[in-house]
Amino acid sequence: MNKTLSFLAIPLISSVFSVAQAQTNKVIEGVLINEKSEPISGATVKLTNTGVTTSTDSEGHFIFDKLASKTYHLEIKAIGYSKHVMEVNVKDVPTNLGPILLKDQSQAIDEVAVYGKYYEHYKFDSISGSLRLKTPILELPQNIQVISSDLMADQQVFDIVDGITRNISGATRQGHWDNQYANIRMRGSKIPAFRNGMNIEASWGPTAEDASMIERIEFVKGPAGFMLANGEPGGFYNVVTKKPTGNTKGSATFNVGSFSTYRAAVDFDGKLRKDGKLLYRLNMAAQQKDYFTKYNYNNRVVVAPVVTYKVDSLTNLTFEYTYQGSTYLANGNYTFSPKGFADPDISNDFFYGDPSMEPGKLKDHSAYVYLDRKLSDRWKLHAQMAYFNFDMKATSTWLNYMTANGNMPRYYSIADEHGENRFGQVSLNGEEYTGSVRHRILVGADYGNKKFWGDFGTLLAEIPGTPLNVYNPQYNIPGTVFPVVDRSKNIKVRAGGSNYVNLTSYMSFYAHDEMAFLNEKLRLSLGLRYTVAETLGKTVGTQVIPDQNDKAFSPRVGLSYSIDKSTSVYGLFDQSFVPQAGSDWEGNPFKPVRGNDLEAGVKREWGGGKWISTLSAYQIKRKNALADDFDHPIPGSTNSFFKIAIGETTSKGIEFDVTGEVLPGLNVNANYALTDSKISKDSREEKIGDITPNTAKHTANAWVSYRLQQGPLKGIGFVGSVQGMFDRAIGTTKESNFKNYLRTDGGISYQKGRYNISVMVNNLLDNRKLLTAGSITAKNAKIAESVSYYTYIVEARRNFRMGVTYKF
Repeated sequence: MNKTLSFLAIPLISSVFSVAQAQTNKVIEGVLINEKSEPISGATVKLTNTGVTTSTDSEGHFIFDKLASKTYHLEIKAIGYSKHVMEVNVKDVPTNLGPILLKDQSQAIDEVAVYGKYYEHYKFDSISGSLRLKTPILELPQNIQVISSDLMADQQVFDIVDGITRNISGATRQGHWDNQYANIRMRGSKIPAFRNGMNIEASWGPTAEDASMIERIEFVKGPAGFMLANGEPGGFYNVVTKKPTGNTKGSATFNVGSFSTYRAAVDFDGKLRKDGKLLYRLNMAAQQKDYFTKYNYNNRVVVAPVVTYKVDSLTNLTFEYTYQGSTYLANGNYTFSPKGFADPDISNDFFYGDPSMEPGKLKDHSAYVYLDRKLSDRWKLHAQMAYFNFDMKATSTWLNYMTANGNMPRYYSIADEHGENRFGQVSLNGEEYTGSVRHRILVGADYGNKKFWGDFGTLLAEIPGTPLNVYNPQYNIPGTVFPVVDRSKNIKVRAGGSNYVNLTSYMSFYAHDEMAFLNEKLRLSLGLRYTVAETLGKTVGTQVIPDQNDKAFSPRVGLSYSIDKSTSVYGLFDQSFVPQAGSDWEGNPFKPVRGNDLEAGVKREWGGGKWISTLSAYQIKRKNALADDFDHPIPGSTNSFFKIAIGETTSKGIEFDVTGEVLPGLNVNANYALTDSKISKDSREEKIGDITPNTAKHTANAWVSYRLQQGPLKGIGFVGSVQGMFDRAIGTTKESNFKNYLRTDGGISYQKGRYNISVMVNNLLDNRKLLTAGSITAKNAKIAESVSYYTYIVEARRNFRMGVTYKF
């Protein structure tokens, strides 16, 4: 390990402290401004004949160093502005272009220009600042895919559990608690949730982000040591929330749809002071949405204000607060059958709860503080802190067992949760040269502390009266049957008594250097992270789990080469680990999950950068993963088991993504993934070769939209979508054992000026066998009439949504 540290330290130390030899004053620099002479930050500036890309800082400034004496072609893009192209002849003196004016795209005479140039909104050239790296996506040695808020709006999705994964190769969502959180899998494992660059994954969380607060969602595939080493090797998704842009603009959106769906959302973006020192962004949404299942609903409110104070020309201070509140009857939409999955004799609107049960109430608060300081033209400091407070008061029901005729006696329990998370990050990012080698350097530290309390105590061992029957469900149990929940004691006290308290904390330090050679065509990335993690807590049962302390070094090596200005190839090796609370049935604490990733791929931009394709292949070895130990049930429980480490899983796969405008007016977001994930090592020989549970060997998705660009029907658009998951596996199996998934959607829209009207029909062919999750439970041996049963979540029958948006 000492050799590894020395190897990685050499370029980092030399980059910061060596005197850059052979410096040259051949540079191009400039400042982007709008028609009000305000700086435009976050714009992408690219030298198209070399492929080198940079972005403007908070003052609209950009610079290219170490240039040769020749003519360069500049392409400038910024959301909300028309693309700007120019030629610059570099000589032996610095080339200062001065202020460059970008025209507001919304003022264009062509009405469709406001909405029509989809490749500028669907396709991103760079990742967000919350991912820290400054390298353009085309040149990054990793497969990173981005979903824009514009694509989400076109698909009329309301939150992150609402069909988001269709846009990413190999990403699947295991439908579970739709009213609370997303459960997304990728490359053979469940991936953690990040928000604005911080890992906010919780025991049951985080709360699924509402679409109104999202600017983009970044799916990072495979380990990403430049972000955090203690995470799943399959990757993670990063929700980037909306921030002030400095431009005065806004929008209002109204939606209605099937199952009594009503929704309104507004987005205000502007200045609180005329001099631009104080900016704001305010997003709010409210919805009433019934589910396709009887009686169940989810009423939601979101308020998300953000304020940025420009302390001076070099320093920004941003404050962000988000509140998400919801009221719902049941957290999921489960169906149960004694016959099999997608039982045709059970109605699509089957509800496993009852309208007399106490509704659940969820309140989720989060607050961020960001500090950005420009130290020089090449170096920037970023620091951020965040606090999350999540509280849920709810009840829950589940079946005790099932009979052959479909009766399912149920128990009734409390389902209260509370979580508190605290995070801190600081990073230093800059560029230096050692001779002709360019270094992009990233150093920093992360801290996180996550606490979770849960009270899941039983209120009724069996709900009295006639059991619910899946083939002939009868509802409206008398409200007097259900006891009043005693919440006089704080949940932190109640959770301790029920043995469900969990605490994790970590601290890590990292360094990352991307070195560019051969006129920046060849890029070598070296990184190293050191992490200290502590896990405390109790699991369900009576065992006291010993404290666990884990320490790990996680190296990262990436290589990327630009074949030409539009094509790059890359290779990557990265590591990760996940601390695990709990122990096996003998009381032995679990070791951390360790992941090793090998990946290679090719990326290419087409049509002058209007669309991009990515092809990647990978192999991930994931050690010490946990599974239910069916040989050792938890005492006193009917369907809960101790966990066991299954050894090692190996996931291999190929992924292909296409995003952007492939022809004028024709926009595509399409992907395919082959995921082969199996248990490769296990103490139980019969388990070797089993498919990793909850995986689909083949996934394929396509979202295609076309808008008429001219003629009397100009502005009319058509969309079509196909989603497919094939050869799926659940539980313990060596062959696929879960139904294929094939869903089609379609819609029509009309855009004119600032207005957009659209209608989407989901599940166009009315497929009643669209399953997102499933499991099989053995019969209860203590009850003679008990039989094995199937649990699954089926999607809604054919339904529609209509939306109207006005931008101002």
